[in-house]
Amino acid sequence: MISPGEVIETNKMIGEENLDVRTITVGISLLDCADSSLQKTCEAIRAKILRYAGNLVKVGDEISREYGIPIVNKRVSVTPIALVGAACCKTPSDYVEIARTLDSVASELGVNFIGGYSAVVSKGMTASDRLLIESIPEALACTERICSSVNVGSTKTGINMDAVRLMGTIIKKTAEATKERDSLGCAKLVVLCNAPDDNPFMAGAFHGVTEPDAIINVGVSGPGVVMHALKAVRGKSFEVLCETIKRTAFKITRVGQLVAQEASRRLGIPFGIIDLSLAPTPAVGDSVADILKEIGVEQAGAPGTTACLALLNDQVKKGGVMASSYVGGLSGAFIPVSEDQGMIEAAECGALSLEKLEAMTCVCSVGLDMIAIPGDTPDSTIAGIIADEAAIGMVNQKTTAVRIIPVVGKSVGESVEFGGLLGHAPIMKVNPFGCEDFVKREGRIPAPIHSFKN
Repeated sequence: MISPGEVIETNKMIGEENLDVRTITVGISLLDCADSSLQKTCEAIRAKILRYAGNLVKVGDEISREYGIPIVNKRVSVTPIALVGAACCKTPSDYVEIARTLDSVASELGVNFIGGYSAVVSKGMTASDRLLIESIPEALACTERICSSVNVGSTKTGINMDAVRLMGTIIKKTAEATKERDSLGCAKLVVLCNAPDDNPFMAGAFHGVTEPDAIINVGVSGPGVVMHALKAVRGKSFEVLCETIKRTAFKITRVGQLVAQEASRRLGIPFGIIDLSLAPTPAVGDSVADILKEIGVEQAGAPGTTACLALLNDQVKKGGVMASSYVGGLSGAFIPVSEDQGMIEAAECGALSLEKLEAMTCVCSVGLDMIAIPGDTPDSTIAGIIADEAAIGMVNQKTTAVRIIPVVGKSVGESVEFGGLLGHAPIMKVNPFGCEDFVKREGRIPAPIHSFKN
């Protein structure tokens, strides 16, 4: 039974503390859409997505109205397109046609993003994988709603450095292809290590081959709720601090569980997982960086920041797993620079560097996220940053990612405005020393010894 007190408390979290369901994402397998004909493949993709997600936006809006719970985004993720298009795509342009089809369907559905323009190349690349990757700059330049991801490594396989090197070049080409929009295409492109099959958050969402034909994954978010709760225990012991975060994460996740179950019932699609990540927005009061300040550091990036983030991430997971039997995706604290007002302030005042952000990614949900860098940063330097982040994920058996934006024509001291949830960001300094001789080596970095578990 839900008590009147719990109802009042939840209403307060929604009305005053920025609690929301960040996304309902319908994952759809497109494996049975593959055909030797590009036209037939595109037609099958369109028909299947419309069949499963045709009522997604309508149902999401209905649940939001009936329960008074803001549901910010409705999204779709699909099977990595490098698998779906392998039989019919002979050139990068063929893959771009699939991207246009996906973008058209997303527009028709009314969803803000569709993820899965992806390739999983952690051990090697097929000819199809390479074609899709080479098509990414054009695909992101000619579409509005497509999100792309490439998984270049895992704890079990090591890091595919050929793919890492290629992605350094692809990111620069994507920046150039979308330079008229401040290289916005790179904001929809992420390079991953240990990518999960069930992540509902963009830009890294895709529908893994281990998943059923269709599934509903829900992402919840409540940095403002956690922040409000911590203000009430300011100066208290670590035990009180941790208990407060756990209890709050439990309450946030229960809201997501309710929405997921309702969406599953109304759409007739099985419920998959709740991703209980703290995903910030540029709105004041909805910042992970401000939570770190409330825990006790003067500014995000100050000494002690990594320890604060580790504590926060762990307690969010501990509280959330008690609220749902199926927790998955990424689940923890996100630290995107451009999407978090507190992170933006920390970067602007010099408290937060690229190197400190990399250290923080060892203990948070993802990695170097939504970071703007000078447009003249070399391809090899970007590849080196990707390799560093992938190494953290590989060795620590966690998901890491790089969503970095070399903004064409801009340099350190300037800023870039993306708008909406993508926010704005200062151009951050990149280490000027190179790594070209390292990243041009062919092959892959072997998996760590602790990956061998049988």
